[in-house]
Amino acid sequence: MAADRSTPDQSPNVRLGPGDPAPAFDLPDQDGKSIRLGDFAGRSVVVYFYPADDTPGCTKEACQFNDQLAAFSKAKVAIVGISPDAAAKHQSFRRKYELAFPLLTDSDRNVMGAYGAWGEKTMYGKKTVGVIRSTFLIGPDGRIVRSWYNVRADGHAAKVLAEIGSDQAG
Repeated sequence: MAADRSTPDQSPNVRLGPGDPAPAFDLPDQDGKSIRLGDFAGRSVVVYFYPADDTPGCTKEACQFNDQLAAFSKAKVAIVGISPDAAAKHQSFRRKYELAFPLLTDSDRNVMGAYGAWGEKTMYGKKTVGVIRSTFLIGPDGRIVRSWYNVRADGHAAKVLAEIGSDQAG
C-alpha cells in the first residue's frame, strides 16, 4: 500500500503493513541534527510515534523502550521516537529520564500522516484529531516488517521486543 501524501488534517487513514515500503523521513533530532530513515539502511529500526514528551503514557512508553535498549541493541535494532514536540522539549525529556535514543520533531506532522500515525481517534469517548500512538518495525531493506496502531503505552516495548525475537527465531 502506498502512503497517502495528503496533509495531516485530511486524516488520510493510511495503514501500513508488512512488505510496504516505509515512508522516507528527514527530521531534526533533539540536538537539531538531521536524522533520515536512510541512515538506518542495512539494519532494522523501530520507529514509534507518540503524542507529547513528559506526559504519563508517553513517559511510560519511552522509559520502557529505554529500559529494553540493551536487548534491542543485542538484536541489532535501533529505536527512534517521533512526536510534534520541539527540540528543547525533547532535550528536557531525554535528560529527565536519561533516555539514550533519539527523539525527532515532526512539527508539521507530515511524516506522521505518511505512516498513518496522525488522524481521527477517540479519546475519553470523544472524536478528536491528533497523534495516533503507533509503532513500526522497519527491516534492513526499508520495508515494514510489523506495524502496531492505537497501541497501549504500558508494556508495548516488551511486545515489540518479543515480536523481534520471534522474527529472528523464524
